[in-house]
Amino acid sequence: MTGAIGFDNEKYIREQAQEILERVKRFDNKLYLEFGGKLMYDYHAARVLPGYDPNVKMRLLRELKDKADLLLCIFAGDIERKKIRADFGITYDSDAMKLIDDLKEWGINVLGVVITRFEGQPAAVQFKNKLERRGIRVYTHRFTKGYPTDIDVIVSDEGYGANDYIETTRPLVIVTGPGPGSGKLATSLSQLYHDYRRNIRSGYAKFETFPIWNIPLKHPVNIAYEAATADIRDFNIIDPFHLEAYGTTVVNYNRDVEVFPVLRRILEKITGCDSFYKSPTDMGVNRAGFAIKDDEMVREASRQEVIRRYFRYQCEYAMGFTEKETVQRVELLLKEFGITPENRSVVQPARKAARDALSDETKGNEGIYCGAAIQLKDGTIVTGSNSPMMHAASSLIIKAIKLLAEIPARIDLLPSNIIESLRNFKTDILGERSVSLDLEEALVALSISATTNPAAQIALEKIRDLSGCEVHMTHIPTPGDDAGMRRIGVNLTTDPNFATNNLFIS
Repeated sequence: MTGAIGFDNEKYIREQAQEILERVKRFDNKLYLEFGGKLMYDYHAARVLPGYDPNVKMRLLRELKDKADLLLCIFAGDIERKKIRADFGITYDSDAMKLIDDLKEWGINVLGVVITRFEGQPAAVQFKNKLERRGIRVYTHRFTKGYPTDIDVIVSDEGYGANDYIETTRPLVIVTGPGPGSGKLATSLSQLYHDYRRNIRSGYAKFETFPIWNIPLKHPVNIAYEAATADIRDFNIIDPFHLEAYGTTVVNYNRDVEVFPVLRRILEKITGCDSFYKSPTDMGVNRAGFAIKDDEMVREASRQEVIRRYFRYQCEYAMGFTEKETVQRVELLLKEFGITPENRSVVQPARKAARDALSDETKGNEGIYCGAAIQLKDGTIVTGSNSPMMHAASSLIIKAIKLLAEIPARIDLLPSNIIESLRNFKTDILGERSVSLDLEEALVALSISATTNPAAQIALEKIRDLSGCEVHMTHIPTPGDDAGMRRIGVNLTTDPNFATNNLFIS
């Protein structure tokens, strides 16, 4: 199954671009397009739609860049509480700065950054200062007075009118942000308000990927979206407004449907005429469903994603990051599919590796025995476990790249002098208690070994072949293991067990 394609990126880009440009024309050549989901590195989409390019939206934007300005929104509260983007392990404000840098590399400049619901939060002020001193324009929008019930106040100089107006010059304005709740909608509507005060007949639309409106409500792709947003309590429903207006059954999600009556009234108040949109689905620009090439492949990939989300939420619950209700919601989705966590192919081998390590009386950290498994792209499963010399993650990756490089098991890639030097550095110089190498340390050691060991160099070059492979570990990874797995680019899940009895892990 590896390497097979279930999604046609080129068809998607072609149809999505055409739909966007048609929408721009409908609104007198001025459209604010809210980008839902991740603008770059959309790994959720890549996992549930095999073949989907995680940066396909950027490829699309690059085609439209001569027609588009871009605004980046970030909620001040997310900055203040240091909200983390889980797939990168970095805070939302850091992700916003990374996004600005990445956009520049794609030849797309950010017109400005909008800090939404700004109330002078110290961390948000610091973020604002940091950007402005690097030459980036920053705008602050406060909570919209009157929202969501008092339409007359919302659409007034006290509401949207109290926000800074952002001058844009191109017909398409992309409004994006590092995550949900970033204030993209409020920013778009604020701009619309100011435009109409200036006799600019602009419009609003949403760039959507999930849920996919023209596939069944209970299609695994849409269920996987519910699993991905279980922590913010999103769920999919039939769009009742679309059904009433057109007699057609389509899928949307609860928040869009709930806010639609208010949003339609706001748009009518701003424009002074009946809304162009009859339903929240009408607002979306989403051709993803038309680019699915292999439905069965996509279904199976989506089922696997629900299992991954289950493990992630289990670990987040163990670490105190989420509530039990979130875990229970995904458990219900697994039951709906009739599958269990063990239907993930690497789970049982990883657990067996941990049991085998215990039976061999391997001395792991404080007597805790950890196992790990990876499924290579040809379907081969490799396992590893912890030892006094290496973490389970390190053992696993070393064994996997040796197999890919066809290096016999008896040949050591890490000479004893390098390992001993690292041990001394950790214990004698840094004063650490553990000498076992985590994955980041093992990869550094391997790169040093490669300067004198041709076998290590050949193995090192095989690391890129692990990107996208499935990995499971029987314990929550330490920071060094987690960072190493992220860099390699595997799809990692773990059991909700800690690798040590210590409360603090450096």
